Amino acid sequence: MTDKEEVKGAGDNPEMVLSGRKSGKASLLDSGEDFEMLDDDIDDNPPPLEDAGGGKKTKTEVPAADQDTGTSAPLDEWMDILGNGQLKKKVLQAGNGPDSRPTKGQNVVIHLKTSLADGTLIEEQPELSFTLGDGDVIQALDLTVQLMEMREKALVQANAKYAYGSLGSLVPEVPPNAELALEVQLLDATEAPDLELLSPQERIALAGQKRERGNVYYQRADYAFAVNSYGIALQITESSSKVDISPEEEEELMDVKVKCLNNMAAAQLKLDHYEAALRSCVSVLAHQPDNIKALFRKGKVLALQGEYAEAIKILKRALKLEPSNKTIHAELSKLVKKHSEQKGAEQAMYKKMLGNPASGSSGMQKHQAKSSWVVSWKWLFGATAVAIGGVALSVVIAARN
Repeated sequence: MTDKEEVKGAGDNPEMVLSGRKSGKASLLDSGEDFEMLDDDIDDNPPPLEDAGGGKKTKTEVPAADQDTGTSAPLDEWMDILGNGQLKKKVLQAGNGPDSRPTKGQNVVIHLKTSLADGTLIEEQPELSFTLGDGDVIQALDLTVQLMEMREKALVQANAKYAYGSLGSLVPEVPPNAELALEVQLLDATEAPDLELLSPQERIALAGQKRERGNVYYQRADYAFAVNSYGIALQITESSSKVDISPEEEEELMDVKVKCLNNMAAAQLKLDHYEAALRSCVSVLAHQPDNIKALFRKGKVLALQGEYAEAIKILKRALKLEPSNKTIHAELSKLVKKHSEQKGAEQAMYKKMLGNPASGSSGMQKHQAKSSWVVSWKWLFGATAVAIGGVALSVVIAARN
């Protein structure tokens, strides 16, 4: 039971061929449950490029080409896309004009040749298909293709952080911190299919592909991008459909949805977005009350928020469902100890605020005992005086008589 559960099996291939995107549909905020990704960090578009390192937020830079879309880029001149010299594009072959540029959400097809900065060829893909702006490919491609015209061929120089970063890649085989030279030609751009018209199996496959892409980002510690991909997959599973769907297919879609929510909660925990992670866990448990991973992560979130008693209750429930789980055992033991320490600290604080009741009580008892002793002597002295007075009076009366 670790944060990498359900993110296994994605491999290390960011160049997945994905197609199709939700178009013109209600956002996650309009759904019956709140599956909003991350309020302040992620919207309908991928996060800023500098957010890739585990979700650390920096100022978003506007590509230089976006400031002037009325003319084609000149041949053989480098365009500094972000203004930092780390992502540059040079047109090798002119395209069909600025009006032919693709837009976010469209499915594009490119011819891609990937090389290292020294010219070593890594791979060539004659027809790579992906959804523009969904984060389906490395950032260098997702940004530069948006600035290309149809049939244009361009050379792209990309710093490692806009390619495969400090980890590199196994497929394709890219060493860590490698700068890349990408030769790209835009071949086609089409509107994404309407999700309502997709068959259930097509929706299941598409949502699964987006989830797998999120898993790749998670494994690379790019948690903000992972949340983005899981959110897109959720949109696909939740979209309405004009096509008949069987109970078995509904169950498959629900399975993908639950996996996305669990993975999203894990990524949100990594980003310290506890409220968002809690909402994801609650959504899973609304569909599957005995989901071990959701219970574990919910307990973990509550513990991080200082709600030890409620966290212990949730983890005990998870442990009852899976008694042999060592991770739950360890987490529960740790929380019980913390909760005990918290209660001890609270009791000490209360004693300090209210004084020392024990010593006060002892003083009161001594005072009461002393008071009782004084009262007893006073009573005895008074009684004696009355008795003596009575005898004297009797003697006087007797003498008179």
